[in-house]
Amino acid sequence: MIITLKLPWPPSTNSYYRVVNNRAILSAKARDYRKVVEGLFGGGAPLTGRLGVVIYAFPPDRRARDLDNLLKQPLDALQAAGVFLNDSQIDQLMIRRQAVSK
Repeated sequence: MIITLKLPWPPSTNSYYRVVNNRAILSAKARDYRKVVEGLFGGGAPLTGRLGVVIYAFPPDRRARDLDNLLKQPLDALQAAGVFLNDSQIDQLMIRRQAVSK
């Protein structure tokens, strides 16, 4: 079974967490991103079993970006939305940069 999901571009890794009272918490940008993803995909029964994930990353502009920094935010948001139970279910993970797409 193949499921295709279109997600908005996530906030950068540098803006994903904030330290408050010596605790790392999700930033407002991260919480907003999770709400958007949950609005798109939340509410269904979570996927169970082993998963393979392919991410086609369409950057919003031509700035240089490290693809490995793009993985955590969308996977965590999908988990928080209940798309799957835990990202430890993922056995295969591939990411591929695509053309700029606003």
